[in-house]
Amino acid sequence: MLENFDKHLKENFPLLQTRSLLLAISGGLDSVVMLHLMRKYAKNCTIAHCNFQLRETESDLDALFVKNLGASMKIPVVSVNFETEAYADEYKVSIQMAARKLRYDWFQKVKKERNIDFILTGHHKEDALETFLINLTRGTGLDGLLGIPEVNESTVRPLLKFTRDEIFDFAKKNNIGWREDQSNKSIKYIRNKVRHKIVPVLKELNPSLLKSFGNTLENLQQSQLLIQDRIENIEEQVVTKEASGMLKIDVKKIQALKNPKAHLYELLKSYGFNSSKELAQLLEAQAGKQLFSKTHRLLKNRGELLLIPIEELQESGLFFPQNSSKIISPINLSLEDTSKTGAFQENTAYLDKNLLKGDLCVRKWKKGDYFYPIGMTGKKKVSKYFKDEKFSLFEKEKTWLLCNGDAVVWIIGKRLDERFKVSEKTTRILKISLKN
Repeated sequence: MLENFDKHLKENFPLLQTRSLLLAISGGLDSVVMLHLMRKYAKNCTIAHCNFQLRETESDLDALFVKNLGASMKIPVVSVNFETEAYADEYKVSIQMAARKLRYDWFQKVKKERNIDFILTGHHKEDALETFLINLTRGTGLDGLLGIPEVNESTVRPLLKFTRDEIFDFAKKNNIGWREDQSNKSIKYIRNKVRHKIVPVLKELNPSLLKSFGNTLENLQQSQLLIQDRIENIEEQVVTKEASGMLKIDVKKIQALKNPKAHLYELLKSYGFNSSKELAQLLEAQAGKQLFSKTHRLLKNRGELLLIPIEELQESGLFFPQNSSKIISPINLSLEDTSKTGAFQENTAYLDKNLLKGDLCVRKWKKGDYFYPIGMTGKKKVSKYFKDEKFSLFEKEKTWLLCNGDAVVWIIGKRLDERFKVSEKTTRILKISLKN
């Protein structure tokens, strides 16, 4: 196995030899073998051990085993204790889901603190098969059927091409010791039930199950690459990226495709939208309908779907004196006294400073706000201005007002108020510029 492992890493992961690595070591067979193999291949390693405190003294003995293993190999060890059951109760998730969340969040934290390049875990071929079967029983798309990825951002699984038998044989031949987790024999966990009840039956039906599964995975991966190529091509045709970062998806162009539901799902799944049914319904929904993922908002706006990251809105605003030279937050404005006005620019306002009383304020619009649009007679509600200019909900939320007391002085970057404009009677001019 050592020769095959060395060849596998050199062909597929040559960077691991020179980069800093965080090895997730539980003390069990798979991770301990990974540690021994990587020790021969890479020089800059750190061991990471999680104590989930689920097996009383056994969990502590695992932690001690890993600590001693690191000391014997002269590899630094970092460890953490988790209140896993309390976390599962608080967030209403299974013990396994709680452990996974705690584990990977902590790995990322250690990676950042120690400037580590890659995180390595000891998953092998049977783990990928079990994940495939679990996802299949729950209902999944192509991504779920691909099982465990060999590389997922900074996480690498170098044993995924190898079987449990190969790993066990290597450990025995090289007199490698490890800790047995007795909970792995309990079928109260779904993964263990699949491992001990379902996989053996499948191996009886097909003794070459793992080889067949490997072929299936390769076929699915090729199919996924075809889909990715197709989606990249479609994205160029139907998606527009604004300077603000907002994405616009043309609804008519999506609907003209043979399978709009599948195309829209593939375009948006990376933003956390995992219900193809809800996405399809949004195509037919009225303007203003929204969907939310954990990270993004998707809005139906006339003939478009608008996508932006979820941000915390600042509603209260910021007050600052007229003699300020600049403000950075919530938006970037520069202020200066000047003797003349320049050419018209949407991102620049020239104000009669004598007409301003007291502090200025930058805030979001609220119901009842009105202003006197420059060049027009009479007042107009800000909401009506938004409607006339066909602002989407997202554009309204991103628009800031410059106010003086209760008066709207400038819809920043859009329209100035007539009452504060520079005229022939103006003796002091305040120039305010919006910086991108």
